Amino acid sequence: MTLHLPDAHGALRAYEPRTEPLALTPGTPFTSRTVFSAAHVVADPYADTTPDSPAAVDWDATLAFRRHLWAHGLGVAEAMDTAQRGMGLDWAGAAELIRRSAAEARAAGGRIACGVGTDQLPGAPATLAEVRTAYEEQLAVVEESGARAILMASRALAATARGPEDYLEVYGHLLRQAAEPVILHWLGPMFDPALEGYWGSSDLDAATDTFLDVIAAHPDKVDGIKVSLLDARREIDLRRRLPKGVRCYTGDDFNYPELIAGDDQGFSHALLGIFDPLGPLAAEAVRVLDTGDTDGFRALLDPTVELSRHLFQAPTRFYKTGVVLLAWLAGHQSHFAMVGGLQSARSLPHLARAYELADRLGLFPDPKLAEDRMRTLLHLYGVTP
Repeated sequence: MTLHLPDAHGALRAYEPRTEPLALTPGTPFTSRTVFSAAHVVADPYADTTPDSPAAVDWDATLAFRRHLWAHGLGVAEAMDTAQRGMGLDWAGAAELIRRSAAEARAAGGRIACGVGTDQLPGAPATLAEVRTAYEEQLAVVEESGARAILMASRALAATARGPEDYLEVYGHLLRQAAEPVILHWLGPMFDPALEGYWGSSDLDAATDTFLDVIAAHPDKVDGIKVSLLDARREIDLRRRLPKGVRCYTGDDFNYPELIAGDDQGFSHALLGIFDPLGPLAAEAVRVLDTGDTDGFRALLDPTVELSRHLFQAPTRFYKTGVVLLAWLAGHQSHFAMVGGLQSARSLPHLARAYELADRLGLFPDPKLAEDRMRTLLHLYGVTP
């Protein structure tokens, strides 16, 4: 059966869906890399909500998707940007998500790390003391759940900090009191424009120096850093300057194969939103890398970059819409609805191209189901054969 997919110019083009998926099955844990997938949340499609309402989450489907990732050997990075943190999921919903997912991780024997931020603060400007207190509240929730903490970049801190010294003070305070080593997260403004100038400067070289100063002052409290700047060269340079024992987790959804493969001076681990839709294929690639077969790893993962760059194209913060579309097409959830109504954040041509690229990769366990659901979406938008 031919699908007629709209392109960016409003024309329809014929596409022949594939009929067989890739044969990807759960496997053993990884040995050469630590890999987390940031995971999306599944909305409750029957909840009577508005985009400004607290998120209504389908907990059964949300936790089932995490079990899917764990089954393939991936860790789950919970309550992060991919879960629409600050874009539909407020702190109350995130706290519930952290508690439920951490309990599920214990039952499943899965690895989990959870985001710690300051998004419970009101929109009005906050003081540094209020930022510290907000971080502390969220850190306590994550530590009590038994998960590793990821200290996320804070919009409130970005708005309040007067310079690098304020970042050094706030992060130093948090690291001194953290019970276990944490992951520090540097999220670039392409993911969240409110984070422009993070670490006290819009000059990335100066910001990098401040970031490294935070780590150097507390290396025993930093498990690793998660870098999401979409700049492979900058990540490699930063990776080489880290203290011994501090991991670099790539968050670069444009250049992840080369960064994970590494070079003769080191490599990056991974904490990626794109591994939500790529989970089984990414896991297979990392297991190939575990054998020392870098070429085989790149052969599996390099072809996925076109899809990832498409999903994460500007405005990058709306990549979650494509991620949830692919989860629906793959059968991980029964609907294409998102908290905050974010299913409307990407155009039909964008979604059609995401389907095509994912189908070509063999990502859909049931290609016929994906085809039927894509056809339903096309009809909803008025596309007829």
